Amino acid sequence: MEATKKGITGVVLAGGQGRRMGSVDKGLRMFRGRPLAAWAVERLAPQVDELFISANRNAEVYAGFGYPVLGDVVAGYAGPLAGLHAALAHATHPLVATVPCDSPFLPNDLVARLAAALADGGATIAIARTGGQPHPVFCLCRRELLPGLSDYLARGERRFETWFRAQAAIEVAFDDQAEAFTNINTDAELSALE
Repeated sequence: MEATKKGITGVVLAGGQGRRMGSVDKGLRMFRGRPLAAWAVERLAPQVDELFISANRNAEVYAGFGYPVLGDVVAGYAGPLAGLHAALAHATHPLVATVPCDSPFLPNDLVARLAAALADGGATIAIARTGGQPHPVFCLCRRELLPGLSDYLARGERRFETWFRAQAAIEVAFDDQAEAFTNINTDAELSALE
Protein backbone atom coordinates (compact mmCIF):
# COMPACT_ATOMS: atom_id res chain seq x y z
CA MET A 1 0.00 0.00 0.00
CA GLU A 2 2.91 2.41 0.63
CA ALA A 3 3.75 2.59 -3.07
CA THR A 4 0.11 3.27 -3.96
CA LYS A 5 -0.39 6.17 -1.56
CA LYS A 6 2.89 7.91 -2.41
CA GLY A 7 2.21 11.48 -3.41
CA ILE A 8 -1.35 11.84 -2.07
CA THR A 9 -2.86 14.58 0.07
CA GLY A 10 -6.14 13.85 1.84
CA VAL A 11 -8.82 16.18 3.12
CA VAL A 12 -11.77 15.52 5.41
CA LEU A 13 -14.58 17.86 4.36
CA ALA A 14 -16.13 19.37 7.49
CA GLY A 15 -16.83 22.89 6.25
CA GLY A 16 -20.57 22.69 5.66
CA GLN A 17 -23.45 24.32 7.45
CA GLY A 18 -25.09 21.10 8.67
CA ARG A 19 -28.53 22.44 7.71
CA ARG A 20 -30.25 19.04 7.81
CA MET A 21 -28.92 18.60 11.34
CA GLY A 22 -30.14 21.94 12.68
CA SER A 23 -27.20 24.02 11.36
CA VAL A 24 -24.76 22.48 13.82
CA ASP A 25 -21.13 21.69 13.02
CA LYS A 26 -21.85 18.14 11.90
CA GLY A 27 -18.26 16.95 12.09
CA LEU A 28 -18.26 17.62 15.83
CA ARG A 29 -21.51 15.76 16.58
CA MET A 30 -20.77 12.83 18.84
CA PHE A 31 -21.08 9.34 17.35
CA ARG A 32 -20.23 6.28 19.41
CA GLY A 33 -18.28 8.43 21.86
CA ARG A 34 -16.25 10.48 19.40
CA PRO A 35 -16.85 13.37 16.99
CA LEU A 36 -18.04 12.21 13.56
CA ALA A 37 -15.04 13.80 11.85
CA ALA A 38 -12.64 11.84 14.08
CA TRP A 39 -13.87 8.60 12.50
CA ALA A 40 -13.21 9.92 8.99
CA VAL A 41 -9.77 11.25 10.00
CA GLU A 42 -8.86 7.89 11.54
CA ARG A 43 -9.85 6.02 8.37
CA LEU A 44 -8.29 8.43 5.85
CA ALA A 45 -4.99 9.34 7.55
CA PRO A 46 -3.25 5.96 6.99
CA GLN A 47 -4.19 6.08 3.30
CA VAL A 48 -2.48 9.39 2.48
CA ASP A 49 0.87 11.12 2.95
CA GLU A 50 -0.55 14.44 4.16
CA LEU A 51 -3.92 15.23 5.71
CA PHE A 52 -5.97 18.42 6.04
CA ILE A 53 -9.33 19.08 7.64
CA SER A 54 -11.56 21.52 5.76
CA ALA A 55 -13.59 23.49 8.32
CA ASN A 56 -15.20 26.92 8.41
CA ARG A 57 -16.19 26.86 12.08
CA ASN A 58 -14.48 25.66 15.24
CA ALA A 59 -11.05 25.55 13.63
CA GLU A 60 -9.37 25.30 17.03
CA VAL A 61 -11.37 22.19 17.91
CA TYR A 62 -10.54 20.54 14.58
CA ALA A 63 -6.87 21.47 15.02
CA GLY A 64 -6.98 19.31 18.15
CA PHE A 65 -7.29 16.28 15.86
CA GLY A 66 -3.63 16.85 15.01
CA TYR A 67 -3.83 17.99 11.39
CA PRO A 68 -3.81 21.40 9.67
CA VAL A 69 -7.23 23.02 9.26
CA LEU A 70 -8.13 24.85 6.05
CA GLY A 71 -10.99 27.30 5.69
CA ASP A 72 -12.70 27.95 2.36
CA VAL A 73 -11.18 30.64 0.17
CA VAL A 74 -14.56 31.00 -1.55
CA ALA A 75 -16.98 32.89 0.70
CA GLY A 76 -20.48 31.88 1.76
CA TYR A 77 -20.27 28.17 2.53
CA ALA A 78 -19.82 27.16 -1.09
CA GLY A 79 -20.06 23.44 -0.36
CA PRO A 80 -17.67 20.52 -0.68
CA LEU A 81 -16.09 21.84 -3.85
CA ALA A 82 -14.81 24.82 -1.85
CA GLY A 83 -13.13 22.41 0.55
CA LEU A 84 -11.55 20.54 -2.36
CA HIS A 85 -10.48 23.89 -3.83
CA ALA A 86 -8.68 24.87 -0.60
CA ALA A 87 -7.00 21.46 -0.39
CA LEU A 88 -5.82 21.60 -4.01
CA ALA A 89 -4.34 25.04 -3.31
CA HIS A 90 -2.44 23.84 -0.22
CA ALA A 91 -1.52 20.26 -1.20
CA THR A 92 2.15 19.43 -1.47
CA HIS A 93 1.38 16.27 -3.47
CA PRO A 94 0.06 15.85 -7.04
CA LEU A 95 -3.10 13.97 -6.01
CA VAL A 96 -5.81 15.01 -3.55
CA ALA A 97 -8.36 12.64 -1.97
CA THR A 98 -11.56 13.92 -0.35
CA VAL A 99 -14.01 12.32 2.06
CA PRO A 100 -16.95 13.86 3.94
CA CYS A 101 -16.82 14.19 7.72
CA ASP A 102 -20.16 12.40 8.10
CA SER A 103 -19.11 8.98 6.78
CA PRO A 104 -17.55 7.11 9.69
CA PHE A 105 -17.31 3.77 7.87
CA LEU A 106 -15.37 4.80 4.75
CA PRO A 107 -13.30 1.99 3.17
CA ASN A 108 -9.76 1.41 4.37
CA ASP A 109 -8.73 0.80 0.74
CA LEU A 110 -10.61 3.78 -0.72
CA VAL A 111 -7.56 5.77 -1.83
CA ALA A 112 -5.64 2.77 -3.15
CA ARG A 113 -8.55 1.70 -5.34
CA LEU A 114 -9.23 5.21 -6.60
CA ALA A 115 -5.51 5.71 -7.32
CA ALA A 116 -5.28 2.45 -9.28
CA ALA A 117 -8.26 3.44 -11.41
CA LEU A 118 -6.94 6.96 -11.92
CA ALA A 119 -3.60 5.62 -13.17
CA ASP A 120 -5.11 2.86 -15.33
CA GLY A 121 -7.79 5.06 -16.88
CA GLY A 122 -5.70 8.14 -17.65
CA ALA A 123 -8.36 10.20 -15.87
CA THR A 124 -8.00 13.44 -13.93
CA ILE A 125 -10.50 12.47 -11.24
CA ALA A 126 -11.72 9.14 -9.85
CA ILE A 127 -15.08 8.99 -8.04
CA ALA A 128 -16.43 6.18 -5.85
CA ARG A 129 -19.69 4.57 -6.99
CA THR A 130 -22.03 1.99 -5.46
CA GLY A 131 -24.60 0.43 -7.76
CA GLY A 132 -25.55 3.19 -10.16
CA GLN A 133 -24.97 5.92 -7.56
CA PRO A 134 -21.81 8.05 -7.81
CA HIS A 135 -20.44 9.48 -4.57
CA PRO A 136 -18.49 12.51 -5.86
CA VAL A 137 -17.28 13.68 -2.45
CA PHE A 138 -15.33 10.40 -2.20
CA CYS A 139 -12.83 11.24 -4.89
CA LEU A 140 -9.19 11.39 -5.87
CA CYS A 141 -8.18 14.13 -8.28
CA ARG A 142 -5.12 15.64 -9.84
CA ARG A 143 -3.92 18.96 -8.45
CA GLU A 144 -3.79 20.32 -12.01
CA LEU A 145 -7.60 20.69 -11.84
CA LEU A 146 -7.23 23.70 -9.52
CA PRO A 147 -7.37 26.48 -12.17
CA GLY A 148 -10.52 25.08 -13.79
CA LEU A 149 -12.17 24.56 -10.40
CA SER A 150 -11.28 28.13 -9.42
CA ASP A 151 -13.01 29.39 -12.56
CA TYR A 152 -16.06 27.17 -11.94
CA LEU A 153 -16.46 28.47 -8.38
CA ALA A 154 -15.84 32.08 -9.48
CA ARG A 155 -18.85 31.78 -11.80
CA GLY A 156 -21.00 30.95 -8.76
CA GLU A 157 -21.27 27.27 -9.60
CA ARG A 158 -21.40 24.87 -6.64
CA ARG A 159 -22.59 21.43 -7.79
CA PHE A 160 -19.91 18.77 -7.35
CA GLU A 161 -21.56 16.33 -9.74
CA THR A 162 -21.83 18.89 -12.56
CA TRP A 163 -18.16 19.81 -12.13
CA PHE A 164 -16.79 16.26 -12.04
CA ARG A 165 -18.82 15.21 -15.09
CA ALA A 166 -17.06 17.96 -17.07
CA GLN A 167 -13.66 16.43 -16.21
CA ALA A 168 -11.87 13.34 -17.52
CA ALA A 169 -13.59 11.37 -14.78
CA ILE A 170 -13.70 7.68 -14.02
CA GLU A 171 -16.16 6.03 -11.63
CA VAL A 172 -14.85 3.22 -9.44
CA ALA A 173 -17.26 0.53 -8.25
CA PHE A 174 -17.32 -0.20 -4.53
CA ASP A 175 -20.35 -2.49 -4.61
CA ASP A 176 -18.54 -4.87 -2.26
CA GLN A 177 -18.50 -2.13 0.39
CA ALA A 178 -21.71 -0.18 -0.25
CA GLU A 179 -22.40 0.24 3.48
CA ALA A 180 -19.04 2.03 3.86
CA PHE A 181 -20.51 5.04 2.07
CA THR A 182 -23.33 5.52 4.57
CA ASN A 183 -23.37 9.15 5.57
CA ILE A 184 -25.11 10.76 8.51
CA ASN A 185 -27.09 13.85 7.57
CA THR A 186 -29.82 14.05 10.19
CA ASP A 187 -30.31 13.49 13.90
CA ALA A 188 -32.55 10.51 13.06
CA GLU A 189 -29.78 8.88 11.00
CA LEU A 190 -27.29 9.54 13.78
CA SER A 191 -29.59 7.92 16.35
CA ALA A 192 -30.33 4.95 14.10
CA LEU A 193 -26.63 4.15 13.60
CA GLU A 194 -25.61 4.89 17.16
